[in-house]
Amino acid sequence: MSKKIALIIIRLYHAIITYSVYNKIRYYWRVLYSLWIQFEFGKVGKCVYIGKMSLLKGAKYVRLADNVTISERCVIEVYDSYRNQRFSPILSIGINSHLGDDGHITCINRVQIGNNVLMGRKVFITDNAHGASDRNLLDTAPNKRPLTSKGGVIIEDNVWIGEMVCIMPGVRIGNGSIIGANAVVTKDVPPYSVAVGNPARIIKRL
Repeated sequence: MSKKIALIIIRLYHAIITYSVYNKIRYYWRVLYSLWIQFEFGKVGKCVYIGKMSLLKGAKYVRLADNVTISERCVIEVYDSYRNQRFSPILSIGINSHLGDDGHITCINRVQIGNNVLMGRKVFITDNAHGASDRNLLDTAPNKRPLTSKGGVIIEDNVWIGEMVCIMPGVRIGNGSIIGANAVVTKDVPPYSVAVGNPARIIKRL
C-alpha cells in the first residue's frame, strides 16, 4: 500500500472519528471500566473513579471512601499470605483523596490514607519489605525472603504528596503536611510540616 493511499484512508477515518470523538469514547470506556472493577474491592463509597489498573491483588482488603480517585496504571498489592506466612492487612483511602498515575501501594499490615490527600504521579507507599537487615538472609534470593513489616503507614488528612515520593514502613505523616517531589520518607513527619530530600528532612513548620 502506497503512502498516498494510506493517507487517504487515515483522512477518511479521521473524518468519522475526530480526536474529540475519540476522547468521548475513551471517557465512556473509562467510566464503564471503573464501574466494573469496583466490585473487586471490599468497600467502595459514592462517586469513586478507578482508572485502568496495571496490577490489582487483594482488593477485598481495600476500602475506598466517597470521591476517591485512583488514576491510570496504578499497582495495588495487598497480601494476606506469602509462601508460608499469613497476614491480616487493611488498606483504606479516605474521602476525596487522589492517587496519581502510576502509583504503587503494597500492604501486608496497615496502610491508612486520610481524607483530602493529594498524591502526585509515581508515588510509592509500602508497609513491608523482603526480609529484615539480617546477614543470615542476604544469601537468600530477595524474592524468597520472608516479608517483614516495621509497622503500618498512616497519612493523616489534607496531606499533599509530590511526584515520585517513596513512603516507607512505620511512618506517620501528620495533618496538612507537604512532601516534596522525589522525597524518601523513612521517619514520621509532624503535622503542618514541609519535608524534602532522601532521606526526607523537615525544612519548614507551617
